[in-house]
Amino acid sequence: MATSIYPSYPPDLNPEQRKHLLITLHDWSIANGLAVRPSSNFVPENTDPSGVLAVTAPVTLFPSIFPETQFNHARALQKAYNTLYVAISRDEEWLGDVIQELIEVDDFIADLWEIHLAVKKEGYVQDLSLGLFRSDYMIHVNPSTSSPTPQIKQVEFNTIASSFGGLSRQVSLLHRHLLSTNCYPEHLCLVSSHQQISPSIEELAKGLSVSHLGYGSSKSSTPLRLCILFIVQSPERNVFDQRHIEYGLQNLGHTVFRLPFDLIKTHTHIPTSNPSRPLIYTPPSSPSTSYEVTTLYFRAGYSPDEYTNPTAWSARLHLERSAAIKCPSILTHLAGSKKVQQVLATPGSCHLERFLSNPDILDSVRGTFSAIYPLDDSPAGTEAKTIALDPEKSKGYVLKPQREGGGNNIYRGNIPPFLRSLGDERKWKGYILMELIEPPAQRNSIVREGVVKTGEVICELGVYGTCLWSHNTKNGDHGLVHNSEAGYLLRTKGRESEEGGVAAGFGAVDSALLVDA
Repeated sequence: MATSIYPSYPPDLNPEQRKHLLITLHDWSIANGLAVRPSSNFVPENTDPSGVLAVTAPVTLFPSIFPETQFNHARALQKAYNTLYVAISRDEEWLGDVIQELIEVDDFIADLWEIHLAVKKEGYVQDLSLGLFRSDYMIHVNPSTSSPTPQIKQVEFNTIASSFGGLSRQVSLLHRHLLSTNCYPEHLCLVSSHQQISPSIEELAKGLSVSHLGYGSSKSSTPLRLCILFIVQSPERNVFDQRHIEYGLQNLGHTVFRLPFDLIKTHTHIPTSNPSRPLIYTPPSSPSTSYEVTTLYFRAGYSPDEYTNPTAWSARLHLERSAAIKCPSILTHLAGSKKVQQVLATPGSCHLERFLSNPDILDSVRGTFSAIYPLDDSPAGTEAKTIALDPEKSKGYVLKPQREGGGNNIYRGNIPPFLRSLGDERKWKGYILMELIEPPAQRNSIVREGVVKTGEVICELGVYGTCLWSHNTKNGDHGLVHNSEAGYLLRTKGRESEEGGVAAGFGAVDSALLVDA
């Protein structure tokens, strides 16, 4: 971690201030849905067999400092990043070439690609795709520079199940409430105008609404009522984050249902006699009423752990071949693989020019890249292997697989023994080697399951984007029907934690307190 570029922060608390702050934080959080289902380590399953209890989501005690210029730059770039990944998902030839190398070593990626090929052979019946994206960044300062200038560097780009849009708004409102009710001691940084409220609930709901309306009228032989269907994990600890988006859609007048991934084939069907292939959902709570699904919002289906049998793969194929607009489609899901990020960001790569023509936008996007290398037989891959196997050189890098969710990365000195443990060197192609970002030092307190831990922390900024587009190559402007930035997420983790996934137990949701840096 680089030295701090921030003012001394946060202020100290005496015992009475701390007690009052924590009581207010927990009460407001539960009253306003800033919550998760408790882990089994905190509340044993036999204590809560019905899974109805809720606890405050992991949060920071104070909003965290973030450089204002870089915060605004990240948000301003989101529409360009939306455009980039829309263009990638529409370029089947280029994406297929990139994915081909992974197919040899990654069964999950290979099976996703097979679903695309199967639907393509039958014929896609839905031309539109929806993206609810999130581009994640850290502040980077060069530790070897005496007066470093902060820069945003991209950690990853998420195209499926981009979570915490619900809780990110709520935690920003929590910190605003604590500010406005004088729960914090006075501090020059703790000013309401510096603390940023995230509009993510409204904006993500708006993106789903655009898709719902873009679907048009019912395609069933006897017209049915229309709905949006959330595909979810069961059980789901992060259910309240998803519910906020659901309630936002209901406030817009839309019907929304939740369906566990493993029950897709049980409660949905596609009429065999209808060439339009509408997806019909029959709620188990109301078996006499059926709905036609306009939009499938995947908050599940991104991990190989969810595809434990042929039924799961059959269910994903079933959804992909339907007329429902997918968020994301298989091609968009694959566009979010780390391999795509690596191909774009490897030093000397000219692939970005294929998708972005505006020189200023192209330079701004490229300026957020850290150096990322393949582990293949190319010159860049050969150099990366040398770095990855060197105990000293590897300390400046992280090894990433193609997986979403926290807990999958290998850091620093753990990289050489991990690669050797894989045995077959061909398996290395399933990973990318990324230069570590050096965030500035700062302090905060993380509140998790009633325990407060204070110390040095690292912040990761996620910027949401929503876009609806056509895959028809005849449509200009990348086929975009809708393109918008959609708010932000700040996740904070202890310096000793390499991972930042909140649901995976590594980080906390936070809000941004903007400063000049």
